[in-house]
Amino acid sequence: MSNICSEENRFRYLLSCFRPRMKRYIQVEPVLDYITFLPTETKEQILNKITTCGNTSAAELLLSTLEKAEWQPGWPQMFVEALEHSGSALAARYVKPTLTDLPSPSAETFHDECLHLLTLLQPTLVDKLLIDDVLDPCAEKGLLTPEDRNRISAAGNSGNESGVRELLRRIVQKENWFSPFLDVLHQTGNDALVQELTGVGCPEDNEELEIASHNNGPEASGSLLSAIEETSLETEAWTTEDTLPEASFTDSSVTMESDTSLAEGSVSCLDESLGHNSNMGSDSGTMGSDSDERVGTQRTSPEPELQLRPYQMEVAQPALDGKNVIICLPTGSGKTRVAVYITKDHLDKKKQASESGKVIVLVNKVMLAEQLFRKEFNPFLKKWYRIIGLSGDTQLKISFPEVVKSYDVIISTAQILENSLLNRESGEDDGVQLSDFSLVIIDECHHTNKEAVYNNIMRRYLKQKLKNNTLKKQNKPVTQLPQILGLTASPGVGGAKKQSEAEKHILNICANLDAFTIKTVRENLGQLKQQIKDPRKKFVIADDTRENPFKEKLLEIMASIQTYCKMSPMSDFGTQHYEQWAIQMEKKAAKDGNRKDRVCAEHLRKYNEALQINDTIRMIDAYSHLESFYTDEKAKKFAVLEDNDESEDDANSHDDEVKGNVKTPLKLDETDEFLMDLFFDNRKMLKKLAENPKYENEKLTKLRNTILEQFTRTEESSRGIIFTKTRQSTYALSQWIMENEKFAEVGIKAHHLIGAGHSSEVKPMTQNEQKEVISKFRTGEINLLIATTVAEEGLDIKECNIVIRYGLVTNEIAMVQARGRARADESTYVLVTSSGSGVTEREIVNDFREKMMYTAINRVQNMKPEEYSREILKLQVQSLLEKKMKVKRSIAKQYNNNPSLVTLLCKNCSILVCSGENIHVIEKMHHVNMTPEFKELYIVRENKALQKKFADYQANGEIICKCGQAWGTMMVHKGLDLPCLKIRNFVVDFKNNSPKKQYKKWMELPIRFPDLDCSEYCLYSDED
Repeated sequence: MSNICSEENRFRYLLSCFRPRMKRYIQVEPVLDYITFLPTETKEQILNKITTCGNTSAAELLLSTLEKAEWQPGWPQMFVEALEHSGSALAARYVKPTLTDLPSPSAETFHDECLHLLTLLQPTLVDKLLIDDVLDPCAEKGLLTPEDRNRISAAGNSGNESGVRELLRRIVQKENWFSPFLDVLHQTGNDALVQELTGVGCPEDNEELEIASHNNGPEASGSLLSAIEETSLETEAWTTEDTLPEASFTDSSVTMESDTSLAEGSVSCLDESLGHNSNMGSDSGTMGSDSDERVGTQRTSPEPELQLRPYQMEVAQPALDGKNVIICLPTGSGKTRVAVYITKDHLDKKKQASESGKVIVLVNKVMLAEQLFRKEFNPFLKKWYRIIGLSGDTQLKISFPEVVKSYDVIISTAQILENSLLNRESGEDDGVQLSDFSLVIIDECHHTNKEAVYNNIMRRYLKQKLKNNTLKKQNKPVTQLPQILGLTASPGVGGAKKQSEAEKHILNICANLDAFTIKTVRENLGQLKQQIKDPRKKFVIADDTRENPFKEKLLEIMASIQTYCKMSPMSDFGTQHYEQWAIQMEKKAAKDGNRKDRVCAEHLRKYNEALQINDTIRMIDAYSHLESFYTDEKAKKFAVLEDNDESEDDANSHDDEVKGNVKTPLKLDETDEFLMDLFFDNRKMLKKLAENPKYENEKLTKLRNTILEQFTRTEESSRGIIFTKTRQSTYALSQWIMENEKFAEVGIKAHHLIGAGHSSEVKPMTQNEQKEVISKFRTGEINLLIATTVAEEGLDIKECNIVIRYGLVTNEIAMVQARGRARADESTYVLVTSSGSGVTEREIVNDFREKMMYTAINRVQNMKPEEYSREILKLQVQSLLEKKMKVKRSIAKQYNNNPSLVTLLCKNCSILVCSGENIHVIEKMHHVNMTPEFKELYIVRENKALQKKFADYQANGEIICKCGQAWGTMMVHKGLDLPCLKIRNFVVDFKNNSPKKQYKKWMELPIRFPDLDCSEYCLYSDED
C-alpha cells in the first residue's frame, strides 16, 4: 500500500512540475472519454470550462483536480493511457513512470523555437495555405487524430482561415511535428511556405533540411535554428511588447469561484503559438510592417482612418476633456469607434504628461470581448499600444494582475475584473484595484443597476470617491480614480409610467456611473439621421378566431386536472399569469407537504407551456413538448429490472410498461395514475389533431408571407433576423423554415442562434457554434437568423433588410436594440402577432416609453449643474447605504455552522430525508450524506439524462426517492461511492419555526456544512 501511495505522490509531483507544459499539449474532451474514474459532475465542470474559458483553462482545471484529490488505485496509469489513446502523447511523456521518457531540454528548446517561428509567420500561412490541400496529408503523417480532423473540418466550414488556424493550433500539440509538417507543405506544392519557415530551399533540394527532417530534434541542422534566431532577432521589438513570459498558475481547487485566473470569460493572454496574433496579423497584412513602425522611439499620430464624424466628435468631447460621461448613440452609429478614439487620445495625453495610462474595456458577454478586440481596438491601436482581449481559447495564460501590468488596453468581461477585485479584498491573491486603471469603458452601460456586475464594480468606485471627499477636507492624500466612459444605445426608463419616474431612472444610471452628463447628438442631429435611417415599421396581425380543436382538447384536459385537485385560478389558460400561478401553487404545495396539489400544478404548468407553444409555432411542437415530459415521467416512475430490448411500439405503449418483468413501478399513488392515464388515454387523438394541416397556426402563415415577400421583392441579397421568445420556439421555427420548400425556392438559408446556458430542453449552442453561425450570416452563407434575445445587444451582426419580432415584446431597450439591426437601406421592422394578444399594445407602450426616455434625457441634460450634482450625490449615497443594509441583512440570516437547525424533506412525497447534521461537503460544492439510515431511503438507477447529454462518458447512477422523485446522483470520491444531493429536489424545514423554503442552489441556503473527512466514512460504512 505504501508503494502505491509513493508512486501516486511521485506522479502528483510530476503533474505539479510539468503542468505549465502539459496543459499546452492536452485536448481535454477526448482525454475525458478515456478517464473512467472521474465523477460525472467533475467531468461536467471541466466540460463547462471548455465552453466558457477554452481548452487550456479546462486542461488546467483537469490537472489541478487530479493533483489535489484522491482517486482509485491505478489512476496514474489510467490517466497516462488516456493521454496516449486520445492523441496527447506529448503530454503523456511528462508523467511516464521513468524519467528517461521526459523530453530533453534541448528537444524542448527546439520545439519552442519552431513554435515561435510558426507564430511569427502565421499570418502568411493563414493567408496562403488551403486547408483542403493539407488536411488529409497531415492526418496520414500522424499529425492529427480523427477528432482533430473533424474539428478542423468544422472550423473550415466557417472559412479557410478558421480551418488553417485550428489546424496549426492542433498540430503543435503533437510530438515531433515540425519536420512532418514541412514534408506536407512540400508534398502539396507549398515550397514557398517551406522557404518562409526554414530560410532555406525546399527539402528535396537542401541536404541540411533532410538532416533536420530526419533528426527532428536538437541535433538538426544549425541552419534551421539560425534562421529561427535571425527571425526572432529581427522581430524582437514586436515580441517583447506583444508576448508575455509563461507564468504558472497558483494552486487551485475544483472550486472555480476561488481562482482569478479561471474566472468567467477566461483570463487569456496572447497565445505564443496561435492566439490573438493571428487576428492582429490578418487585420492589417504582415507583422513586419507593424514591427518596423513600433521600433521607433516616437509614436506617431493616429492613422487617417481613425477619424470621427462631427456627430461622433460632439458626443466624445466631454470624455476627451477627461470627464466621466455616458455616450448614448443608436445601434450602428459607431459608439465603439468613438470609444477607440477616446482611448487613443487618453493614452497619448498620459504619455505626453509622463503619467501611467491604462484602459480597461468591460463587456457583459464573452463574445463581445473578442469582437471588440478583433474588429475595433486592435486594428486601430496595435501600432502604438499593447492590447489584449481576455476571451477565447489560447494556450498561454497568466494571472489577471500580471495582464494588467503588461498591457495598455485590456478588453475583458466584467466578471473577470470583479473576481480580481474580490480576491484582493479577501486577501486570496494580489488582485487588482480600480486605481490601477486610468480609464474604464463600460459597454452596454444601461446594465449598471441593481446587483449587476457593472454596478458592483462601480459601487467600489463611488465608495472611494466619497472617501476621497472626506480625505480632501482633512488635507490628506487621496486615491486616484479612473475616468469612466459608458456606452449605450438606450438607457431605457426602468418601467416608468410617469415622466418624473423616467427622469429618476436616467439620473440613477448617471449616478451609478458617476457621469458628468449623459451625451446625445443635438448639434449634428441631421447628419446622424442621414447615417442611421429608421426602418419602416409594420404590424402584421393574425386572426385569433381560427378553429383549433388541438387547443380545445388541451383546455379540456387542464379543466379535468383542475377539477380533480379542486383548483380554480383567476388567470386564463395559456397566459403568462397562469404560468406564474402554477409555479406559486407548486412551491406552496411542496412547503405544505400537499403532494397532490404539487404534482397537479406541475402538470398544469406543462400543459400551459404547450398552449403557449401552440400559439407561437406548430401544434406538433406543442404535442412533442408534452410527449417528452410524460416519457420522462414514465422513466422516473419505473425502475429497470432487466436490460430487455423493446420495440418502438412496446416503448410507446403505456399499458405494457407495468406488465411482465421488464419494469416495476416504484410508488404510484392515485394522483400519478390519474395524470398519467389522462395523457396517455388522449395521446393518439392529440397527435392526430396536431398533424392536421387544416388547423395551422395563422401567425405562421403571416410570418411565411412576410418572409417570402421580403426575399422575393429585393433584387440584391437580403438578410433578416427573426426574434422570438424561447429557445424552443427558435429551434422549431428554424426547422419549420428548413422543411418548407417554398423558402428554399427563393434562396432562404436559415439557422437558429441561441445562448450557451444549460437551462433549456433545447441543446444550447457553444460560443464557437455561435461565432460560426454569425460568421456564416456575415458572409451570406446563412441569410436568415432565428434568434433569442442573445442577438439583440452588441454582437457584430451585419445590417439586415428585415427584422421581425415574432410575438415577442419586452421593454423599450430591447425594442431599440432589435430595431437597430435593420440598418440596410429601405429596411423593415415587422411585428408579427395575433389579435387580442396584447403584444401590439405593449409595442405601442414601448414607443411611448422611448419618447419618454429622450424627453427625460433632455431634461437631465438641461438641469442646473449644482442641482444635477446634488441629485447625483444623493442617489450615490442612497445606493451605498442600501447595499450596506442588504449585506447586514444577509449576514443576519446566516445560521453559520449549525446544520442541525434544518431538515430536508422530499419535494414530492414530503418524507423526512435527513437532518442537516448528516450532510458534509466535498471541495466546497458537493453535498453528500453517507449515513446508513439515508441509504435505506433511496434507490439507485441509471441516469438517463446524463447518458443522453454525454453519450461517450461514464454516467454515474441517479438516486431517487421511492416515490420516484430524483434526489441527486452518485459520485466517486477517493474511490468511495457517495450520494450527492441537489438542494432543488428538497423542501428545507427550519427548526426555529421559520417557514419552509425551496432553494435552487446550496449557496442560497443560510447554512454552512462541514467538509467531508474521509476517515469518518469508516464510522458509517459497513464495508471492509
